[in-house]
Amino acid sequence: MEIIMAIVIGILFAAAIYLILSKSLLRIIIGTGLISHGAHLLLLTMGGLNGKAPPVLAEGILSSHYADPLPQALILTAIVISFGVTAFILVVTYRAYQELGTDSVEMMKGTDDDE
Repeated sequence: MEIIMAIVIGILFAAAIYLILSKSLLRIIIGTGLISHGAHLLLLTMGGLNGKAPPVLAEGILSSHYADPLPQALILTAIVISFGVTAFILVVTYRAYQELGTDSVEMMKGTDDDE
């Protein structure tokens, strides 16, 4: 299962980097969303994929047969942070589109020369 997750994480990171290197701000935003999802899956995979193991130690459970709750807490925090960053980037992009009338990074660079 870890091999499949590693392949999916690699595909997500590759697609995200491809989108971030484009000239459209909307594609850049989608790329940052994909890279955050890839990071979430990476944290989850690094924590181990122990199917039905309990997240805490109890009587009769060996210390090697429990799920580590720390990666789950890190993923929850990362989801909240990536949602906030994505919302902020969307607002800034929408405001730039209102002011400049384009979402192309190349055309935004050319607006400084007109002044």
